[in-house]
Amino acid sequence: MRILGIETSCDETGIAIYDDGQGDLPEGIVAHRLYSQIAVHADYGGVVPELASRDHVRKTIPLIKEVLSDANMTPQDLDGVAYTAGPGLVGALLVGCSIGRSLAYGWNLPAVPVHHMEGHLLAPMLEENVPEFPFVALLVSGGHTMLVRVDGIGQYEMLGESVDDAAGEAFDKTAKLLGLDYPGGPVLAKMAENGRAGQYKFPRPMTDRPGLNFSFSGLKTFAANTIYKENERITSEEEKVQVHADIAYAFQEAVVDTIAIKCRRALEQCKLKRLVIAGGVSANSALREKLTVITKKLGGEVFYPRPEFCTDNGAMIAYAGMQRLKAGVDTDLTFKATPRWPLDTLAAI
Repeated sequence: MRILGIETSCDETGIAIYDDGQGDLPEGIVAHRLYSQIAVHADYGGVVPELASRDHVRKTIPLIKEVLSDANMTPQDLDGVAYTAGPGLVGALLVGCSIGRSLAYGWNLPAVPVHHMEGHLLAPMLEENVPEFPFVALLVSGGHTMLVRVDGIGQYEMLGESVDDAAGEAFDKTAKLLGLDYPGGPVLAKMAENGRAGQYKFPRPMTDRPGLNFSFSGLKTFAANTIYKENERITSEEEKVQVHADIAYAFQEAVVDTIAIKCRRALEQCKLKRLVIAGGVSANSALREKLTVITKKLGGEVFYPRPEFCTDNGAMIAYAGMQRLKAGVDTDLTFKATPRWPLDTLAAI
């Protein structure tokens, strides 16, 4: 079986074809393409929903044609179409929903609505080293930071989530305070590589109390106050470069430590040793290193997708859609985009 995956939840258009290995091809991603809208939104310092929707309209069909060509396939070689139905920006979701559902209807194929966060959660299944159930999943991106116990596909127990800014959002906002271009999170992480340890001490929010929820808004405010104070004191451009690198280092260290503490708590609480991390921030090398150390100390292992599958992509939607399709999930002509969709409301398969 082969399925086409369409991802249009925010500012990246992702298309992929997944084969379950039951035919003449080995199991895995046959072809995939990803278009990022960074250049579209850079002048605004963040995602503009209307522009995102319009760009998905322009790019989705051409990318589908390119992926079919890359795979040397036609629509007749497919067995289904999967599309992100939520959560995300409602206009962007509607583009993928309408295109995916229309193609499925026109090609006489089943259409499978996919939960965006389930796609991220299952993205490590695309790698050679696949985690076995059950495990704890950390989903960390610009829009989400959550810990989930996973006993199987659709068997999700929410353990904790951010009560305000997501980790990726805090990275981007702090980067903007440092004068970095959008999207600032990866640039801030790069800047932190030149920072010096111990120059600044940032708080580790909500780690001095029980529970697995996150809060990064106060940490962002602490960073803003520190940047303002130091910018008033700095007397040269050379000093400014080093001070900003030191602040970036301290901020990233605080975020990474906070997430690591919560992940350790979650593993101990669930009495599990396998940790999966996914989402855009999971590509952060400092976070990966810290979580590797944490899991090794517990006698466990950490799993994560390759960097190209950490951000929003069609491959994860194709994989998640295939699992749902094989379980008999598809939708009728009336599709629905769901910008808010709790992960733990999904049906188990």
